[in-house]
Amino acid sequence: MDPPQGPRAPLEFGGPMGAAALMLLLPATVFHLLLAARSGPARLLGPPASLPGLEALWSPRALLLWLAWLGLQAALYLLPARKVAKGLELKDKSRLRYPINGFQALVLTALLVGLGMSAGLPLGALPEMLLPLAFVATLTAFIFSLFLYLKAQVAPVSALAPGGNSGNPIYDFFLGRELNPRICSFDFKYFCELRPGLIGWVLINLALLVKEAELRGSPSLAMWLVNGFQLLYVGDALWHEEAVLTTMDITHDGFGFMLAFGDIAWVPFTYSLQAQFLLHHPQPLGLPMAAIICLINAIGYYIFRGANSQKNTFRKNPSDPRVAGLETISTATGRQLLVSGWWGMVRHPNYLGDLIMALAWSLPCGVSHLLPYFYLLYFTALLVHREARDEQQCLQKYGLAWQEYCRRVPYRIMPYIY
Repeated sequence: MDPPQGPRAPLEFGGPMGAAALMLLLPATVFHLLLAARSGPARLLGPPASLPGLEALWSPRALLLWLAWLGLQAALYLLPARKVAKGLELKDKSRLRYPINGFQALVLTALLVGLGMSAGLPLGALPEMLLPLAFVATLTAFIFSLFLYLKAQVAPVSALAPGGNSGNPIYDFFLGRELNPRICSFDFKYFCELRPGLIGWVLINLALLVKEAELRGSPSLAMWLVNGFQLLYVGDALWHEEAVLTTMDITHDGFGFMLAFGDIAWVPFTYSLQAQFLLHHPQPLGLPMAAIICLINAIGYYIFRGANSQKNTFRKNPSDPRVAGLETISTATGRQLLVSGWWGMVRHPNYLGDLIMALAWSLPCGVSHLLPYFYLLYFTALLVHREARDEQQCLQKYGLAWQEYCRRVPYRIMPYIY
């Protein structure tokens, strides 16, 4: 049963036709990038040199490895957490509880992988399995999304998401009907958001570094930088895992194909694109240029972490000395909007830091190919789209106070540009 609604808002992503197109386009993009990274021309645009046959995509060994990986991360999720946090208040006035043990899962995974390598685990063989692994991850996303869609049919109205209940099965399958699908205390969306995909991304990067060392005697400086930058990013996300509880993905979006595929297939196999490119297309990188790239990444991380920490500190305790002196705008809901500090510079300073880091991840790959810059191009489009969704929701939620905030802080992501 759909929740009672007034006039329906325009559907996002082009409605059912757009959702159907994205369910074909997104997996096709993953496989195109995997094939392009290992090809000689490494073209981002244009068809791949050759299409793989089914025997190159399907591998029982890859399926077993993938299921073992999901099982390991699920087991680590269920371990005692250093902290249990409460999410935001739901429609029925309840607040769900979430284990904060993502960083613990990362460390334990690293220890297990290290022990495995010391016992002869051939981690360098993983890059040759990326195509079949991506295939089973995509298959998993479709099957899992069908389970989530069917599960939502018996969920109470109060458990449904605002946007994924249009009545059109294709659109609702894509966007997700249920906001927080769970079995007992196991929260599927929260688990997928930061565990198998993000940690899998780091593992794939490491495997590519190991493979490069096997091929060339030692990893290149460019490969070290990409691994280090992206490990810092993932480690930061998991260390500050509690912050994800206030993001749009958790508080607003249903859990359907869009997030399921994004979390478990798109993230590990496309975010590792720079390391994939470097394995097959080694790039010379001198120390002076490496130092400049490190500085760019440090600036991006400083903005990203400073903005997010300021926001999270203010949400937890506006009287905290670190944020107590910041200027705010009062809203009709009783909330306060920061209008100084990082959030007085642009409306989404964390997005600005994200994009600067994305540039730093691509620069070690040189400038001869567009392919390693796919992440920067894609992430720019993603953040501009997400920023537009944020703006619409904040305007509905805060009304005149948001209009005043936009007047005071006219730039959305990039000062004096956008």
